[in-house]
Amino acid sequence: MTLSFLYAQFFKKVVRGKCVYNSKVEKTAKIYSGTHFYDSSLGRHSYIAYDCEINNCQIGSFCSIANNTNIGGPNHPLEWVSTSPVFCANGGGPKCHLGNLPEPIIAPTIVGHDVWIGARAIVMQGITIGTGAVVGAGAVVTKDVPPYAIVAGCPAKIIRFRFDEDTISRLLESKWWELSDEELANHAICMNNPKQFCKELNV
Repeated sequence: MTLSFLYAQFFKKVVRGKCVYNSKVEKTAKIYSGTHFYDSSLGRHSYIAYDCEINNCQIGSFCSIANNTNIGGPNHPLEWVSTSPVFCANGGGPKCHLGNLPEPIIAPTIVGHDVWIGARAIVMQGITIGTGAVVGAGAVVTKDVPPYAIVAGCPAKIIRFRFDEDTISRLLESKWWELSDEELANHAICMNNPKQFCKELNV
C-alpha cells in the first residue's frame, strides 16, 4: 500500500470525525466518521458506516447500516404556500430568512433489530422498518417494511421475505437479540441454520 493511500484511509477514519448530538449509543455499537447522528438511539452491536445522516431515529440491536444512508431527514411543507425554509425561524436552508414560522416537526423513524440497510438508501421520516428486514442499496423507503422483508427500488417494494412464515414467527418470538453475549456465543454455531437455532431456543 502506498503512503498516499494510508494517509487517505487515516483521514477518512480519524481526522474527519463524526457528529453525535442528543443521542444514545450503546457501548458495543459504532458510528463511523463523516456521519451525523441527531436525536437518535443506536442499539447494541449495531453500526452505522461512513457519511450517513440519521435524524430522530430509534435503531435496534445488531443492525448494519451502510455508507451514505439517509434516515429520517426533514421534509419540506407541501401544504404551505411555499416549500422553501426561508419562511421558517430556524437557521437552516438559505442564507437569510423572511419569516418566523416554526419548522414542521420531524416524525420519529423506527428501525427494528437485525436490520440491514444498503448503501445510499433513503428512509423517509416516520417509517417503521421491521426486525430482520433488508433494504437494498439505493432504495427509497416511503412505506413501512414488515419484519424479515427484503425491499428494493424507488419507491421501495417487497421483493421477497427472508424466511417462510413459520420461521419468521419463531424468530420474532425468540427475541434472540435480547439474549446476553454469552448466550449468543453459545448458540453462534447455529446462526447459519435458523430452524436449528429456533429449536435450540425452544421456540
